[in-house]
Amino acid sequence: MTLPAPATAQAPPPAPVPHDPGQAMATAAPAGQAVGPAPLRRVLRVRTVPGWIRLLAGLATGAILLLFATVGIGVGHARDGLNAIGHTAGPQVVTTADLYFALSDMDAQVANLLLIGREQGLGPGRQGMLDRYEERRSQADRAVLQAADLASGDATQQMTVQALLDGLGRYERLAARALLLDEQAKHAAGPPPQAVLDVYRQATDLMRLDLLPKAYNLTLDSGTIVRHAYLAELSAVQQARIWVGVAGALALLVLIVLQVFLSRGFRRTFNLPALVATIVVGALAVAAIAVLNHEGNVLRDAKEDGFNSVLALSRARAIGNTLHGDESRYLLDPQRADTYEQVYLDKSQAVFYVPAGNLDKYYATVDDFVSGGKKDFLGFFGAEASRLTLAGQGPAFEQVLARYQAFQNNDQQIRRLATGGRQRQAVSQAMGPAFAAYDDALVKLTALHRKAFDGAVREGDGALGGWNLVPPAAALAAVLLVLIGVRPRLAEYR
Repeated sequence: MTLPAPATAQAPPPAPVPHDPGQAMATAAPAGQAVGPAPLRRVLRVRTVPGWIRLLAGLATGAILLLFATVGIGVGHARDGLNAIGHTAGPQVVTTADLYFALSDMDAQVANLLLIGREQGLGPGRQGMLDRYEERRSQADRAVLQAADLASGDATQQMTVQALLDGLGRYERLAARALLLDEQAKHAAGPPPQAVLDVYRQATDLMRLDLLPKAYNLTLDSGTIVRHAYLAELSAVQQARIWVGVAGALALLVLIVLQVFLSRGFRRTFNLPALVATIVVGALAVAAIAVLNHEGNVLRDAKEDGFNSVLALSRARAIGNTLHGDESRYLLDPQRADTYEQVYLDKSQAVFYVPAGNLDKYYATVDDFVSGGKKDFLGFFGAEASRLTLAGQGPAFEQVLARYQAFQNNDQQIRRLATGGRQRQAVSQAMGPAFAAYDDALVKLTALHRKAFDGAVREGDGALGGWNLVPPAAALAAVLLVLIGVRPRLAEYR
């Protein structure tokens, strides 16, 4: 019996050798060529030097495109902000403020015409007042049409503008009828016959209670649009400036890593195309941050030094016209004299607010504030006094306050003459130069702010010139330079 041969003892299998992808890459790669940090290699599984070159080039391209996108978004917000303030909603606000002024002056001229009667030597004379009325009517018609054009797309504003057009037609018919009746009456300076007053009351009530509030609401609506656009776009520009800095730093970091990798791996001092791409990206980021910072300052200047003051002073001027008209209406319609006196005080407080319960106290307090150089008043002039930043603004504003004080003193004289029974003298005082001098000073001050506003918008538009082409051109150039820089290195592995 043959016994089976004993089993041959087998050696245990060799222990598995840990496989290190990094080591394999190092073995496969040409001597002296770095292939990236070991932890990053394990995460990205990049096993070859060409793979690392492609990865870094791709990251650089992505970072450059991210920088391009952030710059484009920031410039877009700056352009939108300037467009809203300087070219669309901003001009609409100024237009509607001009509309309010033209409408109020139309009614003031009608009141003046009815007040002087057949007199020819009071104020600019009957023909001068008629010419001014026609001028303001043409201005109001143009302003309404422009407001209608600017309100396209807003159904509510379009309805308001249409109501203004209809109401203005009714007012003109009533005013023409009152003027015709007054001319036929040929009365002396002072209150006209009752038939004239009845028609004029319809006209002035339509103007003061319907047309002027509608015009004011258009101004408020457009002003709200400007304020919201300004806040939103200014915030967006400021945030974009930060994001451009972050994106620029990221792009520069990736480009520097790419440059170091190519320099060490291929024993070159530097890669010229990658270096130029780094310079282009850095220049784009720095220039974009500077432009966005400049545009933020321009938006702020246009809004605070220009638009806000132009709007406030335009309203003050329009209200000043209604104040002058209320003086005439006070003399024109004795039955409503108390009402017109209270309305005059309320409007005066809107322009230059100081604590006063009646006109006599208001006159005295205005004298005290203006003569004493006090600046803690409110109203439209209070807003102006709180921000004196433009060259020549301080002296111009002081002139406005002095003329306003003289205008109020003149109003006090008018009321004293009227209550003393000296109607002809009161009318002559009302037709005097006090209001015109105040209005001229206000126009000069407004012109300073309008110049600052137009200059800021023009400067902002000029600074953005070419920035629809610069970012894409710089980004395209940087990407092409990166690709040109890595192409010869990749060709060595083919």
